[in-house]
Amino acid sequence: MEISTGIRASDAERDRFVRELSRHLGDGRIDLAEYDQRVAQVYRSATREELQGVLADLPALKPATGPASASRSRFPIWQRIEGSAWLGVGVLVLMIWAAISLGAGSFTYFWPIWVIGPWGTVLALRAATGIEAGRCHRRKA
Repeated sequence: MEISTGIRASDAERDRFVRELSRHLGDGRIDLAEYDQRVAQVYRSATREELQGVLADLPALKPATGPASASRSRFPIWQRIEGSAWLGVGVLVLMIWAAISLGAGSFTYFWPIWVIGPWGTVLALRAATGIEAGRCHRRKA
């Protein structure tokens, strides 16, 4: 990190140094005790020059890849949440139907289809067409 010396360090700069120390800890270059000491030193540092001293004996790291480049799903998080809710409710109504059928001694009318079917169809169509997933062009007002 190239930083001017003699200038007071900001909280954002300290946070950046702590994130870099975390990466060094994750890579195994420093242990947890040393990490704690260095983090304390970062927060005690008043100038940018003091911050540089914390990382002086550690190699420069390659720029971190953002979380967006990590495994991205084809479906946005909100669609996965809706799908999980649909699955959970579907299992619940099937268990209720099964309990009623066991209590009656024979299979009763399969009413869960009216809960599972329409909701699942809407979710599947939205996922297949990309509606509300940001793939459709939106009109600007």
